[in-house]
Amino acid sequence: MTETYAFDPDDTADDELVSTGELELADRAALRRIVGLSTELEDITEVEYRRLRLERVVLVGVWTEGNAADAEASLAELARLAETAGSHVLQGLVQRRDRPDPATYVGSGKVIEVRDVVVATGADTVICDGELSSGQLRNLEDRLKVKVVDRTALILDIFAQHAQSKEGKAQVELAQLQYLLPRLRGWGSAMSRQAGGRAGGATGGVGLRGPGETKLETDRRRIHKRISKLRNEIKAMSVVRDTKRGRRVANDVPNVAIVGYTNAGKSSLLNAITSAGVLVEDALFATLDPTTRRSLTPDGMQYTLTDTVGFVRHLPHQIVEAFRSTLEEAADADLLLHVVDGSDPRPEWQVSAVREVLSEIGGELNRSMPAELVVVNKTDAADEVALARLRNLLPGAVFVSARTGDGIAALRDEVQGRLPTPNLLVEVVVPYTRGELVSRVHTEGEVLAEEHTAEGTALKARVRGDLAGALEAFAVNGTPA
Repeated sequence: MTETYAFDPDDTADDELVSTGELELADRAALRRIVGLSTELEDITEVEYRRLRLERVVLVGVWTEGNAADAEASLAELARLAETAGSHVLQGLVQRRDRPDPATYVGSGKVIEVRDVVVATGADTVICDGELSSGQLRNLEDRLKVKVVDRTALILDIFAQHAQSKEGKAQVELAQLQYLLPRLRGWGSAMSRQAGGRAGGATGGVGLRGPGETKLETDRRRIHKRISKLRNEIKAMSVVRDTKRGRRVANDVPNVAIVGYTNAGKSSLLNAITSAGVLVEDALFATLDPTTRRSLTPDGMQYTLTDTVGFVRHLPHQIVEAFRSTLEEAADADLLLHVVDGSDPRPEWQVSAVREVLSEIGGELNRSMPAELVVVNKTDAADEVALARLRNLLPGAVFVSARTGDGIAALRDEVQGRLPTPNLLVEVVVPYTRGELVSRVHTEGEVLAEEHTAEGTALKARVRGDLAGALEAFAVNGTPA
């Protein structure tokens, strides 16, 4: 765990231990506008933090399937996404349709109603609960006279705010460019053709003849070049991740990946099990960069625990593609801890959305996903009736509270029972001068018998291949059993 000490020049004898996550959270909150007090930054610096751009937004959704409760839950989630991005939600509208209108998403009549709401509330942005085409975006902005953002662009904006590592920032930029490329559009003469028309005409003249090129075409070419460069950079950076993963595989260290819906408490669970000290915040997609920490089972066997990026309903495919190397951590794990928010009003939505994304990842990578252990988190914030319902819906799940520590011991025991066990039986006599090998057997293997003799420590144990090779010279009768 990376740790930093907060130094107080007035009281050097009373230092306070601060984790990396707490420092990141403090930095994230340090530059935040106080709504209704001032339009200036609370902390005057040259840094412009995107979360400061508090916009007054109206939400618009199209209800195509399910019941009214599903539509309301979807819009409520969109409101949380908007608030996480730094917006102030004014009002939400839902329309019942068989399918979204191909021209305006909500239909011409509803557009008039949305425009009236925008004027009445003074909103400057409309956020739609779906992915809009370039034509839908253009038509809505022409009629509403305010900026229009869809769900995908909103999620990408949150990712851009919360990315910390170089790889994470490159992945987010790649996803944003892939989203932007088919939606490039312009207004008036700003994006018009630079040349063409007859000589002396309004659009032609000396030096302007020929086929010409639009600014849109220039932008597209630049974006293609940038996308190519980012893909190469991400590929180079993923080599480091692959090397670390390959080292764990070579050493036969089991890996457990934590997956789940965003804000279900994955980072909190990682902190509770390993004391990793990573950032924890009650916000959607608070952490994006995967964190891997070592941990021990109750009987002392070593394994690694990896916190992955959170999922959400209809996770943009640009994110899945850009974060491919990161999501491979889940596909290559020996066990998946599927974290579910027990306090959420509709946890089954979370479960189905996560499993849908995992299935998509497996299809992208052409492999089957590892075994899944469902962990219902935040039991301290859920009522008993909801927990009883979840026990019926999710048989075999482990119920924990990462905040209070309740159920963590039972989770450790369950993880131990599901991890792959060492499969090579060895009988060795290890000299007392090689005590590190005995320690490795206790940490990485399963000791069946141990005796201290005049020659050294006699062990009968089950170990993995790499440790069996290190013990081969001390095997009874010259070879492992």
